[in-house]
Amino acid sequence: MNLHDARKDLLAGATFVGFGLAFAITSSTYEVGTPLRMGPGFFPLVLGSLLVVLGILIAVKGFVAADSDEIGPVPWKALALLVVAFLFFGFTVRGLGLVPALLVTVFLSAMAGTRARVIPAVVIAASLTALCALIFVVALQLRLPYFGPWLQG
Repeated sequence: MNLHDARKDLLAGATFVGFGLAFAITSSTYEVGTPLRMGPGFFPLVLGSLLVVLGILIAVKGFVAADSDEIGPVPWKALALLVVAFLFFGFTVRGLGLVPALLVTVFLSAMAGTRARVIPAVVIAASLTALCALIFVVALQLRLPYFGPWLQG
């Protein structure tokens, strides 16, 4: 059992545990409820708990398998595009509305791949935006405007 060989899985496991704990701790500020009457903190608590368990399993796998692959270079372009995409959505969804904010977010996320192309990214963005609009606005009847006040002159 070599700690150096398990480094990649330990880093991944620690990342999952860190995000899981952040979600679980933040969910404690909301009402959790019960599985039959879920409160706003229920899903973040369950998600955070699952991330912690998954992170622990990944770290244990690293010790057991002792994979010796190198971590490799950090994909800075992908990292930057994903961070910008999430921030863009968070800051503009209320002003632009669901459709434009989601289109740009999914397009930027699709372009984060190493072999990303513009046309497939546009198709993916349009498809996922339409699917999200159908699921969240039509099926679940959430009050999300398709287009926000910034676009309504």
